[in-house]
Amino acid sequence: MAGVVVVGGANIDVKARSAEAIMLHTSNPGTSQLTAGGVGRNIAENLARLGTATTFVSAVGTDSLGDHLLTTTADAGVDLRFVSRAGTTGTYTALLDRDGELVAAVADMAACDAITTEVVLEAKEAIAEASLLVLDGNLPAATIADTADLAADLGVRVVVDPVSAPKAARLLPALSPGRPVWMVTPDRSELGALSNQPVQSRDEVAAAVASLHGLGIEIVWARLGLEGSYLSGPFGRVWLDVVETQVVDVTGAGDAMVAAFCHFELLGVDLREAARLGHAAAALTVGSHHTVVPDLSDDLVRSLLA
Repeated sequence: MAGVVVVGGANIDVKARSAEAIMLHTSNPGTSQLTAGGVGRNIAENLARLGTATTFVSAVGTDSLGDHLLTTTADAGVDLRFVSRAGTTGTYTALLDRDGELVAAVADMAACDAITTEVVLEAKEAIAEASLLVLDGNLPAATIADTADLAADLGVRVVVDPVSAPKAARLLPALSPGRPVWMVTPDRSELGALSNQPVQSRDEVAAAVASLHGLGIEIVWARLGLEGSYLSGPFGRVWLDVVETQVVDVTGAGDAMVAAFCHFELLGVDLREAARLGHAAAALTVGSHHTVVPDLSDDLVRSLLA
Protein backbone atom coordinates (compact mmCIF):
# COMPACT_ATOMS: atom_id res chain seq x y z
CA MET A 1 0.00 0.00 0.00
CA ALA A 2 1.41 3.40 -0.99
CA GLY A 3 1.56 6.03 1.72
CA VAL A 4 0.06 9.37 2.67
CA VAL A 5 1.65 12.79 3.01
CA VAL A 6 -0.04 15.07 5.55
CA VAL A 7 0.64 18.81 5.45
CA GLY A 8 -0.67 20.70 8.45
CA GLY A 9 -0.42 21.95 11.98
CA ALA A 10 1.27 20.49 15.04
CA ASN A 11 0.65 21.94 18.47
CA ILE A 12 0.30 21.11 22.13
CA ASP A 13 -3.26 20.47 23.33
CA VAL A 14 -4.13 21.82 26.77
CA LYS A 15 -7.42 20.19 27.76
CA ALA A 16 -9.22 21.50 30.85
CA ARG A 17 -12.27 19.50 31.98
CA SER A 18 -14.74 20.82 34.54
CA ALA A 19 -15.77 18.50 37.35
CA GLU A 20 -19.31 19.93 37.35
CA ALA A 21 -21.58 21.86 34.98
CA ILE A 22 -19.63 24.78 33.54
CA MET A 23 -20.28 28.18 35.14
CA LEU A 24 -19.25 31.06 32.91
CA HIS A 25 -17.23 34.10 34.05
CA THR A 26 -15.78 32.29 37.07
CA SER A 27 -13.29 29.59 38.05
CA ASN A 28 -14.46 25.98 37.72
CA PRO A 29 -12.85 23.07 39.61
CA GLY A 30 -11.63 20.28 37.37
CA THR A 31 -8.60 18.62 35.81
CA SER A 32 -6.19 19.52 33.01
CA GLN A 33 -4.01 17.54 30.65
CA LEU A 34 -1.24 18.42 28.18
CA THR A 35 -0.89 16.23 25.07
CA ALA A 36 0.50 16.31 21.54
CA GLY A 37 -2.06 17.67 19.10
CA GLY A 38 -2.75 19.60 15.92
CA VAL A 39 -5.19 18.45 13.24
CA GLY A 40 -2.54 17.51 10.69
CA ARG A 41 -0.31 15.90 13.30
CA ASN A 42 -3.20 13.94 14.80
CA ILE A 43 -4.23 12.63 11.39
CA ALA A 44 -0.63 11.63 10.68
CA GLU A 45 -0.24 9.80 14.01
CA ASN A 46 -3.58 7.98 13.58
CA LEU A 47 -2.57 6.89 10.08
CA ALA A 48 0.78 5.58 11.25
CA ARG A 49 -0.77 3.67 14.16
CA LEU A 50 -3.27 2.10 11.75
CA GLY A 51 -0.36 0.87 9.64
CA THR A 52 -0.20 3.37 6.78
CA ALA A 53 3.22 4.77 5.80
CA THR A 54 2.89 8.47 6.64
CA THR A 55 5.06 11.52 6.03
CA PHE A 56 4.31 14.76 7.87
CA VAL A 57 5.12 18.28 6.61
CA SER A 58 4.83 20.94 9.29
CA ALA A 59 6.56 23.52 11.50
CA VAL A 60 7.11 23.47 15.26
CA GLY A 61 9.01 25.70 17.64
CA THR A 62 12.54 25.27 18.90
CA ASP A 63 11.20 25.07 22.47
CA SER A 64 10.64 22.07 24.74
CA LEU A 65 7.02 21.78 23.53
CA GLY A 66 8.33 21.27 20.02
CA ASP A 67 10.71 18.58 21.31
CA HIS A 68 7.76 16.79 22.93
CA LEU A 69 5.70 16.94 19.75
CA LEU A 70 8.46 15.50 17.60
CA THR A 71 9.29 12.70 20.04
CA THR A 72 5.65 11.65 20.42
CA THR A 73 4.97 11.73 16.69
CA ALA A 74 8.17 9.91 15.73
CA ASP A 75 7.45 7.21 18.31
CA ALA A 76 4.18 6.50 16.45
CA GLY A 77 6.15 5.83 13.26
CA VAL A 78 5.58 9.08 11.34
CA ASP A 79 8.31 10.28 8.95
CA LEU A 80 9.29 13.79 10.16
CA ARG A 81 12.00 14.66 7.63
CA PHE A 82 10.03 17.68 6.42
CA VAL A 83 9.13 19.27 9.75
CA SER A 84 10.91 22.62 10.13
CA ARG A 85 11.71 24.32 13.44
CA ALA A 86 11.58 28.02 14.27
CA GLY A 87 10.01 30.30 16.86
CA THR A 88 7.53 28.93 19.40
CA THR A 89 5.21 25.95 19.25
CA GLY A 90 1.49 26.48 18.77
CA THR A 91 -1.13 25.56 21.36
CA TYR A 92 -4.79 24.53 21.38
CA THR A 93 -6.55 25.16 24.66
CA ALA A 94 -9.88 23.35 25.03
CA LEU A 95 -12.51 23.78 27.74
CA LEU A 96 -14.55 20.60 28.19
CA ASP A 97 -17.69 20.12 30.24
CA ARG A 98 -18.02 17.29 32.74
CA ASP A 99 -19.30 14.98 29.97
CA GLY A 100 -16.21 15.56 27.80
CA GLU A 101 -18.03 17.75 25.27
CA LEU A 102 -16.24 20.83 23.92
CA VAL A 103 -17.52 24.13 25.36
CA ALA A 104 -14.98 26.45 23.75
CA ALA A 105 -11.40 26.44 22.54
CA VAL A 106 -8.64 28.87 21.62
CA ALA A 107 -6.19 27.86 18.88
CA ASP A 108 -2.84 29.64 18.72
CA MET A 109 -1.74 28.29 15.33
CA ALA A 110 0.46 31.15 14.16
CA ALA A 111 3.29 28.64 13.69
CA CYS A 112 1.37 27.28 10.69
CA ASP A 113 2.15 30.52 8.84
CA ALA A 114 5.68 29.16 8.50
CA ILE A 115 4.39 26.25 6.37
CA THR A 116 4.82 28.06 3.08
CA THR A 117 4.72 26.74 -0.46
CA GLU A 118 8.53 26.61 -0.37
CA VAL A 119 8.41 24.32 2.68
CA VAL A 120 5.97 22.01 0.90
CA LEU A 121 8.10 21.91 -2.24
CA GLU A 122 10.92 20.38 -0.20
CA ALA A 123 8.66 17.34 0.11
CA LYS A 124 7.75 17.25 -3.60
CA GLU A 125 9.37 13.86 -4.17
CA ALA A 126 7.53 12.32 -1.22
CA ILE A 127 4.23 13.82 -2.44
CA ALA A 128 4.81 12.43 -5.92
CA GLU A 129 5.15 8.93 -4.46
CA ALA A 130 2.08 9.20 -2.23
CA SER A 131 -1.39 7.83 -2.89
CA LEU A 132 -3.08 10.62 -0.94
CA LEU A 133 -2.17 14.12 0.19
CA VAL A 134 -4.05 15.42 3.25
CA LEU A 135 -4.19 19.18 3.82
CA ASP A 136 -5.12 20.77 7.14
CA GLY A 137 -7.15 24.02 6.97
CA ASN A 138 -4.75 25.67 9.45
CA LEU A 139 -2.37 26.20 6.53
CA PRO A 140 -2.14 29.59 4.81
CA ALA A 141 -4.69 29.77 1.99
CA ALA A 142 -1.91 30.33 -0.57
CA THR A 143 -0.12 27.19 0.61
CA ILE A 144 -3.30 25.14 0.24
CA ALA A 145 -3.94 26.47 -3.27
CA ASP A 146 -0.34 25.97 -4.41
CA THR A 147 -0.12 22.51 -2.86
CA ALA A 148 -3.39 21.43 -4.47
CA ASP A 149 -2.04 22.61 -7.83
CA LEU A 150 1.19 20.68 -7.23
CA ALA A 151 -0.77 17.53 -6.38
CA ALA A 152 -2.87 17.91 -9.52
CA ASP A 153 0.30 18.16 -11.62
CA LEU A 154 1.67 15.04 -9.91
CA GLY A 155 -1.59 13.11 -10.21
CA VAL A 156 -2.03 12.75 -6.44
CA ARG A 157 -5.50 12.90 -4.87
CA VAL A 158 -6.09 15.63 -2.26
CA VAL A 159 -8.13 15.44 0.94
CA VAL A 160 -8.86 18.75 2.70
CA ASP A 161 -9.97 18.98 6.34
CA PRO A 162 -11.32 22.55 6.83
CA VAL A 163 -10.61 22.47 10.65
CA SER A 164 -13.06 25.23 11.71
CA ALA A 165 -15.74 27.50 10.31
CA PRO A 166 -13.53 30.63 10.19
CA LYS A 167 -10.75 28.72 8.47
CA ALA A 168 -13.22 27.08 6.08
CA ALA A 169 -14.33 30.52 4.93
CA ARG A 170 -10.69 31.46 4.37
CA LEU A 171 -10.18 28.24 2.45
CA LEU A 172 -13.05 28.80 0.01
CA PRO A 173 -11.09 30.85 -2.59
CA ALA A 174 -8.69 27.90 -2.99
CA LEU A 175 -11.54 25.62 -4.07
CA SER A 176 -12.67 25.85 -7.67
CA PRO A 177 -13.47 23.54 -10.62
CA GLY A 178 -10.08 24.47 -12.05
CA ARG A 179 -8.31 23.16 -8.95
CA PRO A 180 -9.67 19.65 -8.42
CA VAL A 181 -9.87 18.37 -4.84
CA TRP A 182 -10.76 14.72 -4.39
CA MET A 183 -12.40 15.06 -0.98
CA VAL A 184 -13.35 17.56 1.74
CA THR A 185 -14.42 16.56 5.27
CA PRO A 186 -16.34 19.45 6.88
CA ASP A 187 -18.35 19.37 10.08
CA ARG A 188 -21.71 21.16 10.14
CA SER A 189 -20.38 24.66 10.82
CA GLU A 190 -17.59 24.25 8.26
CA LEU A 191 -20.07 23.01 5.66
CA GLY A 192 -22.16 26.14 6.23
CA ALA A 193 -19.10 28.37 5.84
CA LEU A 194 -18.00 26.62 2.64
CA SER A 195 -21.46 26.62 1.04
CA ASN A 196 -22.84 29.88 2.49
CA GLN A 197 -26.10 27.98 3.03
CA PRO A 198 -28.14 26.87 6.07
CA VAL A 199 -27.23 23.34 7.15
CA GLN A 200 -29.62 22.43 9.95
CA SER A 201 -31.96 19.93 8.31
CA ARG A 202 -30.96 16.86 6.31
CA ASP A 203 -32.29 18.47 3.14
CA GLU A 204 -30.17 21.57 3.81
CA VAL A 205 -27.07 19.46 4.44
CA ALA A 206 -27.63 17.60 1.16
CA ALA A 207 -28.10 20.87 -0.74
CA ALA A 208 -24.94 22.37 0.76
CA VAL A 209 -22.96 19.25 -0.11
CA ALA A 210 -24.28 19.40 -3.69
CA SER A 211 -22.98 22.96 -3.98
CA LEU A 212 -19.49 21.76 -3.03
CA HIS A 213 -19.63 19.17 -5.79
CA GLY A 214 -20.20 22.16 -8.05
CA LEU A 215 -16.72 23.38 -7.07
CA GLY A 216 -15.21 20.24 -8.58
CA ILE A 217 -14.94 18.32 -5.30
CA GLU A 218 -15.53 14.64 -6.04
CA ILE A 219 -16.35 13.40 -2.53
CA VAL A 220 -17.85 15.34 0.38
CA TRP A 221 -18.06 13.77 3.82
CA ALA A 222 -20.15 16.00 6.09
CA ARG A 223 -19.47 14.94 9.69
CA LEU A 224 -22.41 15.87 11.91
CA GLY A 225 -21.43 14.84 15.43
CA LEU A 226 -24.03 12.73 17.22
CA GLU A 227 -26.19 12.79 14.10
CA GLY A 228 -23.63 10.73 12.22
CA SER A 229 -22.43 11.80 8.78
CA TYR A 230 -23.46 12.25 5.15
CA LEU A 231 -21.14 10.84 2.49
CA SER A 232 -21.65 11.95 -1.11
CA GLY A 233 -19.77 11.05 -4.30
CA PRO A 234 -19.95 9.28 -7.65
CA PHE A 235 -21.13 6.12 -5.85
CA GLY A 236 -24.23 7.94 -4.53
CA ARG A 237 -25.24 9.44 -1.21
CA VAL A 238 -25.53 7.74 2.16
CA TRP A 239 -26.36 8.75 5.75
CA LEU A 240 -24.25 6.96 8.35
CA ASP A 241 -24.88 6.55 12.08
CA VAL A 242 -22.32 7.06 14.81
CA VAL A 243 -20.85 4.05 16.59
CA GLU A 244 -22.23 4.26 20.12
CA THR A 245 -19.77 4.67 22.97
CA GLN A 246 -19.46 6.41 26.31
CA VAL A 247 -18.04 9.90 25.77
CA VAL A 248 -14.90 10.64 27.76
CA ASP A 249 -13.30 13.38 25.61
CA VAL A 250 -14.29 14.43 22.08
CA THR A 251 -10.90 15.98 21.26
CA GLY A 252 -9.33 14.38 18.18
CA ALA A 253 -12.38 12.35 17.12
CA GLY A 254 -12.71 14.06 13.74
CA ASP A 255 -9.00 13.58 13.06
CA ALA A 256 -9.33 9.84 13.76
CA MET A 257 -12.32 9.66 11.38
CA VAL A 258 -10.39 11.22 8.51
CA ALA A 259 -7.30 9.08 9.12
CA ALA A 260 -9.25 5.83 9.30
CA PHE A 261 -11.19 6.67 6.13
CA CYS A 262 -7.94 7.29 4.25
CA HIS A 263 -6.30 4.16 5.66
CA PHE A 264 -9.13 1.84 4.70
CA GLU A 265 -9.71 3.48 1.31
CA LEU A 266 -6.08 2.78 0.44
CA LEU A 267 -6.68 -0.87 1.33
CA GLY A 268 -9.42 -0.99 -1.30
CA VAL A 269 -12.35 -0.91 1.13
CA ASP A 270 -15.62 0.42 -0.31
CA LEU A 271 -15.87 4.14 0.51
CA ARG A 272 -19.11 3.75 2.44
CA GLU A 273 -17.54 1.03 4.56
CA ALA A 274 -14.40 3.15 4.98
CA ALA A 275 -16.60 5.92 6.38
CA ARG A 276 -18.27 3.46 8.78
CA LEU A 277 -14.81 2.42 9.95
CA GLY A 278 -14.03 6.11 10.36
CA HIS A 279 -16.95 6.34 12.78
CA ALA A 280 -15.53 3.35 14.66
CA ALA A 281 -12.16 5.08 15.00
CA ALA A 282 -13.93 8.21 16.28
CA ALA A 283 -15.79 6.10 18.86
CA LEU A 284 -12.51 4.69 20.14
CA THR A 285 -11.13 8.22 20.43
CA VAL A 286 -14.07 9.80 22.29
CA GLY A 287 -14.04 6.83 24.66
CA SER A 288 -10.42 7.60 25.58
CA HIS A 289 -8.68 10.35 27.52
CA HIS A 290 -6.10 10.49 24.72
CA THR A 291 -6.25 12.75 21.65
CA VAL A 292 -4.89 9.79 19.65
CA VAL A 293 -5.62 6.31 21.04
CA PRO A 294 -2.17 4.88 21.84
CA ASP A 295 -3.11 1.27 21.01
CA LEU A 296 -5.06 2.16 17.87
CA SER A 297 -4.77 -0.48 15.16
CA ASP A 298 -6.50 -1.71 12.03
CA ASP A 299 -7.81 -4.77 13.88
CA LEU A 300 -9.08 -2.72 16.83
CA VAL A 301 -11.11 -0.42 14.55
CA ARG A 302 -12.57 -3.32 12.60
CA SER A 303 -13.52 -5.10 15.85
CA LEU A 304 -16.09 -2.41 16.69
CA LEU A 305 -18.08 -3.26 13.58
CA ALA A 306 -17.67 -7.03 13.78
